[in-house]
Amino acid sequence: MMVTKQTRSESKKKYRFSKGVLSLTTYIIFSIGFIPFVACIYIIKEYFWFHSFLFYFALPFFMSLGLFLLLLSQMFLSGLFIKLFRVVYEPGTYSYEFGKKNAFKWMLIASLYTPIRKMLEIIPLGSLKNSYLRLIGMKIGKNTLVGGVIKDPCVTKIGDHTTIGEYAIIYGHIHNNEKGTILIDHVTIGNNCVIGAGAIIMPGAVVKDHVRVAAGALVTKKQILESGNTYVGIPATKH
Repeated sequence: MMVTKQTRSESKKKYRFSKGVLSLTTYIIFSIGFIPFVACIYIIKEYFWFHSFLFYFALPFFMSLGLFLLLLSQMFLSGLFIKLFRVVYEPGTYSYEFGKKNAFKWMLIASLYTPIRKMLEIIPLGSLKNSYLRLIGMKIGKNTLVGGVIKDPCVTKIGDHTTIGEYAIIYGHIHNNEKGTILIDHVTIGNNCVIGAGAIIMPGAVVKDHVRVAAGALVTKKQILESGNTYVGIPATKH
């Protein structure tokens, strides 16, 4: 009984510590990322505040510049942190707990990456988006257009000359809240592929070269799409 109570106590301490580290890390990184935006506000206040015409003229330009710098700084800081500290989770099925190493890494990346992903959906930055995804572990080939939503960049690989359509979603994980587990698996998309708008690709899927996935199709978990074919429907079947 004493061993059980001690184990539970240690588990709770580990949980609180891991949760605190996650919250504090996210808070610090995003707070630092606001510095360029605050700098733009300071410049407006210092140099244009007492000149009403210049103030109203300069305000929209500095606000736009501030928002752009905010997004860039958040991308750089979060990406650099993930890169330097090698925050990468491995494929497998894990207990969804703060105290579990891979689950914690997934939570940490999700807390840093998700806000950036949401902002990039509103303000597309073209090749800068690809650079950011590569920085946090995604493998992207040459001349590849990454549209849609990449849920788990560090377990996703896309080849050369491939197009991911708007609103397509590529999952590298499945969170089972009922069982308290998270399943993580690689997703591989080959060369010269087209993933249609609104298509969904689940963990473990392999899309070989020269494959077309129709708009709205569902590629199921661990499904393999053979080279040179077109797949449509739910679940995706060869057309």
